[in-house]
Amino acid sequence: MPRDIVYFDLETQRTANDVGGWAHKGRMGMSVGVTYSTASGEYCIYPESEVEALIKQLRRADLVVGYNVINFDYHVLMGYAPFDLPELLPTLDLMVDIEAALGHRLGLDALAQGTFGVGKTAEGLDAIRWWREGKVMEIAEYCCFDVKVTRMVHEYGVQHGKLAYLDRFNRRQEVAVPWGQSTAALSAA
Repeated sequence: MPRDIVYFDLETQRTANDVGGWAHKGRMGMSVGVTYSTASGEYCIYPESEVEALIKQLRRADLVVGYNVINFDYHVLMGYAPFDLPELLPTLDLMVDIEAALGHRLGLDALAQGTFGVGKTAEGLDAIRWWREGKVMEIAEYCCFDVKVTRMVHEYGVQHGKLAYLDRFNRRQEVAVPWGQSTAALSAA
């Protein structure tokens, strides 16, 4: 039976400014969380009322893959649960590896643009505005697209050992990623 890699992203109800700064991510509130499971081949959309089911799926995963999940998404979820999610969940945070390789942070959009020529459909602040306007379906669609892009970036990096990105001068650059060995071994186990 194949191992379950769960790709994950969430959007919040409030900005860091709304909750008194970045030290209070647990107060930002999840509007929508989305996962894609390689075991089921399905996307799951979780509204805030189903945050416990989302955390259960993440806890069952053999590996959770996301972009900036360790320092952001998990801390938002810890506002709902007594778990130290960064310590508890086996996680591959693509942003952590990219930052280690480049020496600076890089957004998911720069990788998607550089590798596939496709950018994100919106920004996190758009999702917060949609939440305030009651447009939950727009948030879910945006979050699903981000999960799909995260999955595509990860799978490309596993297959090719590198990704392309657009630097701050809009030049296409490449960065080596170490995901091929570790993820391939996990999938084969």
